[in-house]
Amino acid sequence: MPAVSGLDQIWTQLMDALAKVVAPDWGAVVDLIPLLLAPLVGLFLFVMVVAWLAYGARKPRTKVRYVFGPRRAEIGPDGTSLFPEGYPFDAAKGLVYAAGATRGDDGASLTVTCPMCHVERSAELSRCGSCGLVLRIDAPVPIVRAAGPPPGGAAVA
Repeated sequence: MPAVSGLDQIWTQLMDALAKVVAPDWGAVVDLIPLLLAPLVGLFLFVMVVAWLAYGARKPRTKVRYVFGPRRAEIGPDGTSLFPEGYPFDAAKGLVYAAGATRGDDGASLTVTCPMCHVERSAELSRCGSCGLVLRIDAPVPIVRAAGPPPGGAAVA
């Protein structure tokens, strides 16, 4: 009967091994839950931080242009002021103003160089007297706040 006792011993070992898988020690399994969840929580937090940073870098932003006052004209190699064509300027002070300006800060009339024929004319005139080019650029409007629905949503409007 040594063969039956050998089979009985193998069967007993197989059942003991299956008992650990089918009916495990639940106390030990519960103790392993934090070790299994910690990497998942860490991975989730890492993905959320990366997504937040990516959105912050690529999010759509309002396009706001700031209108500044007059700026100094560039100085050429011979020491004279170089005024850009199509922008009003004050030759006496060497200042270039924003497009659409007709008077300086002191009330003096500004001058514009025609971009087509390069003739200087008053900034108050909308048409060049030499070539007839209509050069009227409206002054940019400073934006106080970004366009969008009023505070409280569109239902308030």
